[in-house]
Amino acid sequence: MKNSSPDTQTNFDRQMMRRCLELARRAEGKTSPNPMVGSVIVKEGKIVGEGFHPSFGQPHAEVFALREAGDKAEGATVYVSLEPCNHYGKTPPCTDALIAAKVAKVVAGTIDPDPRVSGSGREKLQAAGIEVVVGVEETACRELNEVFIHRVTNKIPFGILKYAMTLDGKIAATTGHSSWVSGEESRSRVHKLRSNCDVVVVGGNTVRYDNPRLTSRGQKNPLRVVMSRSLNLPLDRRLWDIEEAPTLVFTEAVNNSQLHKQLVDKGVEIVELECLTPKEVMKCLYDRELYSVLWECGGVLAAAAIAEGAVQKVMAFIAPKIIGGETAPSPVGELGKNLMSEALQLKRVKLQQIESDFLIEGYL
Repeated sequence: MKNSSPDTQTNFDRQMMRRCLELARRAEGKTSPNPMVGSVIVKEGKIVGEGFHPSFGQPHAEVFALREAGDKAEGATVYVSLEPCNHYGKTPPCTDALIAAKVAKVVAGTIDPDPRVSGSGREKLQAAGIEVVVGVEETACRELNEVFIHRVTNKIPFGILKYAMTLDGKIAATTGHSSWVSGEESRSRVHKLRSNCDVVVVGGNTVRYDNPRLTSRGQKNPLRVVMSRSLNLPLDRRLWDIEEAPTLVFTEAVNNSQLHKQLVDKGVEIVELECLTPKEVMKCLYDRELYSVLWECGGVLAAAAIAEGAVQKVMAFIAPKIIGGETAPSPVGELGKNLMSEALQLKRVKLQQIESDFLIEGYL
């Protein structure tokens, strides 16, 4: 097996792997709990087959690419963004299909961290006499499936904290009014983000003051989750309309038994936890096979989610507005940090302009 490095990767290798990533993204939000994977088959410098994994339960990317290539796959090079699987799941192993097709070489973006694979796919291909190269565009390939990788290695969902704030760090005015902080294109980006996540989480204050829908506006809607210890919530909220998307409420105790019954009658699911914390909620969501969680909550819950390790990625939309107000809320509440040297530093930071807004992405 050859471990690829930036110095040994050819421009053609990188170009083909970027094409794999482009194909894989066509299934954004549709493959969970499986990863997104794209594949390209090349013979004599020309693409003879392409494919991607369209949804959970469907054949994998390599299978679609092999079908398109047909007999041309023999002696060809197969590019795939993730190590081919070597186990029986919903579909047979891709390694068997590649060996049967008599391909000459496989170039994988990264090793599959799933314990059922984790290098065994590479080893089986090598044992069959197929050359294997791993690590072309590896950073991009791992970022594409950061949710999948985090889930299989940590046994917990991947958490994203998203918020929109003004230039002076406010997510709302002192009155609580928050519509709209960011611009239309940024909001469209959030709708796409929701559609790619399994769950979106808010706290009771967001339900009371913002009355959100938390839908994706015509795209796949996530499960909407509300965390409320007291269940002291208004009955006339948009989240209780489950025709567009299901809603699940986590609470500690039924202090408002009348609302409990009214919500259940509307089709809202209510789960009581002994101790309502972000960490416990993430455990429950993992048990339900929900692996990507978008936190769109206020500062108090956001701080708790960060402190308990429920947030791995931050997406901050910054609008060129100044609202002021000493008591206007900020995106993250008390974290117990008293010195600037104790501040949490984001890593792998990206900056992108969206119309007049800026999006900063980074990892905790």
